[in-house]
Amino acid sequence: MSLDKQPELTSVKSKRKTYIVTGILILVAVIAAVYYFKQASESPDQQSQKSEGKRDHGEGKRGKGEADAPIAVAIETTSQADFPVYLTGLGTVTPLRTVTVKARVDGQLMKVVFTEGQMVKEGDLLAEIDPRPYQALLMQAEGQLQRDEALLKNAQIDLVRYKTLLEQDSIAAQQMVTQEALINQDKGIIEIDKGLVANARLQLLYTRITSPITGRLGLRLVDQGNMVHANDANGLVVITQIQPISVIFTLPEDRIRSVMKKYRAGEVMSVEAFDRRGQNLLALGQLSAVDNQIDTTTGTVKLKGQFANDDNALFSNQFVNIKMHMDTLRGVTIMPTAAIQRGIMGTFAYVVQDDQTVTVRTITLGPVEGEKVSVETGLKPGEQVVVDGADKLREGIKVKLITKESKVSNDVATPAAGKGNHKGKNKKKDHSE
Repeated sequence: MSLDKQPELTSVKSKRKTYIVTGILILVAVIAAVYYFKQASESPDQQSQKSEGKRDHGEGKRGKGEADAPIAVAIETTSQADFPVYLTGLGTVTPLRTVTVKARVDGQLMKVVFTEGQMVKEGDLLAEIDPRPYQALLMQAEGQLQRDEALLKNAQIDLVRYKTLLEQDSIAAQQMVTQEALINQDKGIIEIDKGLVANARLQLLYTRITSPITGRLGLRLVDQGNMVHANDANGLVVITQIQPISVIFTLPEDRIRSVMKKYRAGEVMSVEAFDRRGQNLLALGQLSAVDNQIDTTTGTVKLKGQFANDDNALFSNQFVNIKMHMDTLRGVTIMPTAAIQRGIMGTFAYVVQDDQTVTVRTITLGPVEGEKVSVETGLKPGEQVVVDGADKLREGIKVKLITKESKVSNDVATPAAGKGNHKGKNKKKDHSE
């Protein structure tokens, strides 16, 4: 073969490969289109029959009796009792009084006799300021008073002598009048001197700084040896009254009407303070005041409860949950909140009948307290309601009852028992399918 024919053969081979690849792609596209149109032409009934056939095949492997097994549920029995009604709110512990202890005279702080955080009573000594300058002022005022008292006494003696001379017509009457005016002047000076003495004694008394209230001391703000002044902003220490103590809490504005009705009638409304989680009771008290306006930004009203706080359980600025007792419902039906179900038909519960089947019972709920709720209509005391496993129930279905004790034992079972429970879960899943 000549060299001129080699390019022609190469071109023919490349065209042949291109045709082969194009033919393969066209064939794949035709097969895909035929499959798509075949699937689209099937009716939904045919597709569901295929899926049911696969499901029946799977159920045949599991067994028919297993699919008809009753659903295990946990139950509780409704009861009849008195049910307390509470209003709940969020509150902050607030001292009845908070005082910043300040110096009332200027001077050097000579002694600090309190300990940070200690409890003090009204009148207890807290600190002392250097008293010597004020002792000197007191001595000066007392000396001036003694001098003026002596002048008054001398003027009074002269007045007696002038009266005798006037009777003898030895002096003019004007001299007698002048002497009486001098005596009145000396009496006024003495009153001024007495005021200066009292002020000096008061300033000396202020060098002893005492507690103005009974309460708990905070941290020391000034150390011994510093100069303190009456116009200092910070003061020496802060005292807060914690026995008794108050809690400021809020309630929605639509609740205030019922609160004010009892408050104006003079009824004692008990208030309970719980910790941040709302589980531990900290203190018991009573409602002491209601604010006179509604907060428009939150739609709430502020109320104040007062607590004795004998055990110091409440701390200033502490966050607490408040429960205020409003009423007690007598002899109502009580059920667990876990049994409450909600749907299109409203609020309902699954009630277990004597033949171990469940029925749907529409109920009307009352106030809720913790894990219990009062039932106004729909249930009677002594009926069994489903509290766990209700997600797979329907009217008339057969159930298997599980008590709380058996439920707990299953949760803490051995690994082998855990495998058995896993199989039981598979059975429930197959039944739902």
